[in-house]
Amino acid sequence: MEIAQVFLMIGTVFAVGLGADLLARRLRLPRVTALLLAGLALGQSGAELLPSPTEPVQQFLSVTALSMVAFLLGSSLSVDTLRSSGRAIVMLSLAVVLGTLGVVTLGLWAFGLPLGLALLLAAIATATDPAATQEVIAQSGQDSRFTRTLKGIVAIDDAWGLIAFSLVVLVVQPMAGGAGAETGVVMPLLREIFGSILLGAAGGLLGGWLSGRLSPGQPLQIEALALVFILTGAALALDLSYLITGMVAGAVLVNTARHHDSAFHEIDHIKWPFMVLFFVLAGAALDLGAVAALGLLGAAFIALRIVSRVIGGWVGAQLSGTAPATAMLYGPALLPQAGVAVGTALIAAETFPQWAGIIMPLTLGATVVFELIGPPLALWAIKRSAAKAGQTPGQPPS
Repeated sequence: MEIAQVFLMIGTVFAVGLGADLLARRLRLPRVTALLLAGLALGQSGAELLPSPTEPVQQFLSVTALSMVAFLLGSSLSVDTLRSSGRAIVMLSLAVVLGTLGVVTLGLWAFGLPLGLALLLAAIATATDPAATQEVIAQSGQDSRFTRTLKGIVAIDDAWGLIAFSLVVLVVQPMAGGAGAETGVVMPLLREIFGSILLGAAGGLLGGWLSGRLSPGQPLQIEALALVFILTGAALALDLSYLITGMVAGAVLVNTARHHDSAFHEIDHIKWPFMVLFFVLAGAALDLGAVAALGLLGAAFIALRIVSRVIGGWVGAQLSGTAPATAMLYGPALLPQAGVAVGTALIAAETFPQWAGIIMPLTLGATVVFELIGPPLALWAIKRSAAKAGQTPGQPPS
């Protein structure tokens, strides 16, 4: 895009985002949903006025917004939070991932798909959308045990999902007659996971040590931005996950920095404009044609993922001793799905080309559906949890 077009596009997106935000407030919709619908109307399934997902400006804005979200989600894993909700976060996140893997696999296998393909699609279904979940929590105005636990789950369940996907690929390769074995996909995935953890930990430790040393008093906004952009750039250059890197860095920083609250507030203060750009452009990238191509198999996949998240959330809540009143609400709150699912689907399609014609259309179509229905259901679950706890927005947590 030419520079004039970039400025006109960004200005238009901000204006559309403002209108969508006002509409969401009037209709009591999640802002995420309103922004996605606005982008959908202006994107490839609508007026085609916004750039495609492959254009550099789209990629830059998306990565910037997600990097900030990852950093903020990592900050939810403070020592205090882990002491009070650590067991719930780990048990719930593992139960949701394993529940999704089990229920979707069995359901699709019963539907008639080969077991290997069913396993791959189930592993892809474990991914969530941390940006949408984080934004819905922020919009709800809730700061409760439920929302703090939810933030912690979202911060780590994509890592569990990537590990599960790596193991599934390893299992499926011999089942598929050795297809894809020569690509050696498992080791690169494991390298990406553990390399991202090491990079994030190193960046978080450095950021924690520097906090308050470069300038006296509170940390500057530029310090926080420098850390986020350097870590994101390093992750991309090393072919690592900038999401896992950012989350780990945020988790380490929140437990080591002198002024960690202010450091995260600096990012929080500037993230909304990037989030507007991200969600409108994400909506523009949604392809309604993929939804139309889903058919009965797609409907079964969507229904199985919904059921599996609810069951997994309930089981995790029982195992962790979470309040019974909110046990059934974690699943609906974890339905949004986006980039990680598409990324793993691309890997699966390249590794097992004989199933690519099913994997990609199914994942893309389901992602559109879950991006549109996920945020409203997540907001409903958060409000319902507050109602069960007798809490109103803005109240201190119980």
